[in-house]
Amino acid sequence: MNNNEIKTILENSKTIAMVGVSSEKKGEDPKNLKRKPANVVMKYMQDFGYKVIPVNPFAKGEVINGETVVESLDKISEKIDIVDIFRPSKETPAIAKEAVKIGTKVLWLQYGIQNEEAKKIAEDANIQYVSNLCIKQEYQKLFQKANPVFPVLKN
Repeated sequence: MNNNEIKTILENSKTIAMVGVSSEKKGEDPKNLKRKPANVVMKYMQDFGYKVIPVNPFAKGEVINGETVVESLDKISEKIDIVDIFRPSKETPAIAKEAVKIGTKVLWLQYGIQNEEAKKIAEDANIQYVSNLCIKQEYQKLFQKANPVFPVLKN
Protein backbone atom coordinates (compact mmCIF):
# COMPACT_ATOMS: atom_id res chain seq x y z
CA MET A 1 0.00 0.00 0.00
CA ASN A 2 1.61 3.26 -1.09
CA ASN A 3 1.22 6.79 0.32
CA ASN A 4 -1.24 7.84 -2.39
CA GLU A 5 -3.51 4.86 -1.68
CA ILE A 6 -3.41 5.57 2.05
CA LYS A 7 -4.06 9.27 1.49
CA THR A 8 -7.09 8.39 -0.66
CA ILE A 9 -8.41 6.07 2.05
CA LEU A 10 -8.06 8.77 4.71
CA GLU A 11 -9.58 11.48 2.48
CA ASN A 12 -12.58 9.34 1.58
CA SER A 13 -13.32 8.01 5.04
CA LYS A 14 -15.46 9.61 7.74
CA THR A 15 -16.24 6.85 10.24
CA ILE A 16 -13.79 4.51 11.93
CA ALA A 17 -14.69 1.53 14.11
CA MET A 18 -11.74 1.09 16.45
CA VAL A 19 -11.51 -2.45 17.78
CA GLY A 20 -9.56 -2.75 21.01
CA VAL A 21 -9.96 0.69 22.55
CA SER A 22 -9.12 0.29 26.23
CA SER A 23 -11.53 0.65 29.07
CA GLU A 24 -10.58 1.63 32.59
CA LYS A 25 -9.48 -1.29 34.72
CA LYS A 26 -10.61 -1.43 38.36
CA GLY A 27 -8.25 0.56 40.53
CA GLU A 28 -6.36 1.97 37.55
CA ASP A 29 -5.42 5.62 37.43
CA PRO A 30 -7.79 7.23 34.86
CA LYS A 31 -4.79 9.18 33.49
CA ASN A 32 -3.35 5.86 32.30
CA LEU A 33 -6.33 5.44 29.99
CA LYS A 34 -5.48 8.63 28.10
CA ARG A 35 -1.99 7.26 27.39
CA LYS A 36 -3.04 3.88 26.01
CA PRO A 37 -2.13 3.68 22.31
CA ALA A 38 -5.64 2.96 20.98
CA ASN A 39 -7.11 5.76 23.06
CA VAL A 40 -4.42 8.22 21.95
CA VAL A 41 -5.08 7.32 18.32
CA MET A 42 -8.87 7.51 18.79
CA LYS A 43 -8.67 11.02 20.28
CA TYR A 44 -6.26 12.16 17.58
CA MET A 45 -8.48 11.00 14.72
CA GLN A 46 -11.51 12.61 16.41
CA ASP A 47 -9.59 15.89 16.62
CA PHE A 48 -9.20 15.75 12.83
CA GLY A 49 -12.89 15.26 12.14
CA TYR A 50 -13.37 11.51 12.07
CA LYS A 51 -16.18 9.82 13.95
CA VAL A 52 -14.54 7.00 15.88
CA ILE A 53 -16.68 4.29 17.40
CA PRO A 54 -14.89 2.28 20.10
CA VAL A 55 -15.43 -1.50 20.00
CA ASN A 56 -14.64 -3.55 23.10
CA PRO A 57 -16.89 -6.35 24.42
CA PHE A 58 -15.53 -5.85 27.95
CA ALA A 59 -16.37 -2.14 28.04
CA LYS A 60 -19.81 -2.16 26.38
CA GLY A 61 -21.80 0.94 27.36
CA GLU A 62 -18.84 2.86 28.76
CA VAL A 63 -18.09 6.26 27.26
CA ILE A 64 -14.57 6.78 25.94
CA ASN A 65 -13.59 10.11 24.37
CA GLY A 66 -17.28 11.04 24.19
CA GLU A 67 -18.37 7.91 22.29
CA THR A 68 -20.28 4.96 23.71
CA VAL A 69 -18.43 1.66 23.45
CA VAL A 70 -20.18 -1.09 21.48
CA GLU A 71 -19.47 -4.78 22.01
CA SER A 72 -19.00 -5.78 18.35
CA LEU A 73 -18.97 -4.41 14.82
CA ASP A 74 -22.45 -5.74 14.06
CA LYS A 75 -23.88 -3.54 16.84
CA ILE A 76 -22.96 -0.37 14.93
CA SER A 77 -25.91 1.10 13.07
CA GLU A 78 -24.08 3.51 10.80
CA LYS A 79 -21.84 2.88 7.80
CA ILE A 80 -18.23 2.20 8.75
CA ASP A 81 -15.48 3.24 6.34
CA ILE A 82 -12.49 1.82 8.23
CA VAL A 83 -12.26 -0.99 10.76
CA ASP A 84 -9.08 -0.19 12.69
CA ILE A 85 -7.72 -3.05 14.80
CA PHE A 86 -5.71 -2.79 18.02
CA ARG A 87 -5.77 -6.49 18.88
CA PRO A 88 -3.21 -9.31 18.58
CA SER A 89 -2.60 -10.54 15.02
CA LYS A 90 -4.11 -13.96 15.78
CA GLU A 91 -7.49 -12.32 16.53
CA THR A 92 -7.70 -10.45 13.23
CA PRO A 93 -9.25 -13.13 10.97
CA ALA A 94 -12.40 -13.23 13.12
CA ILE A 95 -12.57 -9.43 13.10
CA ALA A 96 -11.99 -9.42 9.33
CA LYS A 97 -15.02 -11.70 8.89
CA GLU A 98 -17.13 -9.29 10.96
CA ALA A 99 -15.81 -6.38 8.90
CA VAL A 100 -16.90 -8.13 5.69
CA LYS A 101 -20.41 -8.64 7.13
CA ILE A 102 -20.83 -4.93 7.90
CA GLY A 103 -19.50 -3.90 4.48
CA THR A 104 -16.58 -1.74 5.52
CA LYS A 105 -14.29 -0.39 2.78
CA VAL A 106 -11.00 -0.78 4.66
CA LEU A 107 -9.53 -3.23 7.15
CA TRP A 108 -6.65 -1.49 8.93
CA LEU A 109 -4.31 -3.43 11.25
CA GLN A 110 -2.30 -1.13 13.47
CA TYR A 111 1.47 -0.97 13.78
CA GLY A 112 2.94 -4.36 14.65
CA ILE A 113 -0.17 -6.28 13.56
CA GLN A 114 -0.46 -8.36 10.39
CA ASN A 115 -2.14 -11.59 9.40
CA GLU A 116 -2.24 -13.36 6.02
CA GLU A 117 -5.62 -14.98 6.69
CA ALA A 118 -7.18 -11.61 7.59
CA LYS A 119 -5.64 -10.16 4.43
CA LYS A 120 -7.16 -12.90 2.28
CA ILE A 121 -10.59 -12.49 3.91
CA ALA A 122 -10.50 -8.73 3.24
CA GLU A 123 -9.19 -8.98 -0.32
CA ASP A 124 -11.66 -11.74 -1.25
CA ALA A 125 -14.43 -9.35 -0.18
CA ASN A 126 -12.90 -6.44 -2.13
CA ILE A 127 -11.95 -4.61 1.06
CA GLN A 128 -8.70 -2.66 1.10
CA TYR A 129 -6.20 -4.16 3.53
CA VAL A 130 -3.63 -2.10 5.43
CA SER A 131 -1.38 -3.72 8.02
CA ASN A 132 1.53 -2.89 10.28
CA LEU A 133 0.85 0.86 10.00
CA CYS A 134 -0.47 3.35 12.54
CA ILE A 135 -3.42 5.33 11.18
CA LYS A 136 -2.39 8.33 13.31
CA GLN A 137 1.19 8.26 12.05
CA GLU A 138 0.03 7.96 8.45
CA TYR A 139 -2.35 10.89 8.89
CA GLN A 140 0.43 13.00 10.42
CA LYS A 141 2.89 12.08 7.69
CA LEU A 142 0.51 12.65 4.77
CA PHE A 143 -1.56 15.63 5.95
CA GLN A 144 0.59 17.42 8.50
CA LYS A 145 3.98 16.67 7.03
CA ALA A 146 5.05 15.70 10.55
CA ASN A 147 7.41 12.90 11.42
CA PRO A 148 5.51 11.23 14.25
CA VAL A 149 6.98 9.47 17.21
CA PHE A 150 4.79 6.76 18.68
CA PRO A 151 5.54 3.90 21.06
CA VAL A 152 5.81 0.54 19.35
CA LEU A 153 2.79 -1.69 19.87
CA LYS A 154 3.74 -5.28 20.51
CA ASN A 155 1.60 -8.27 19.54
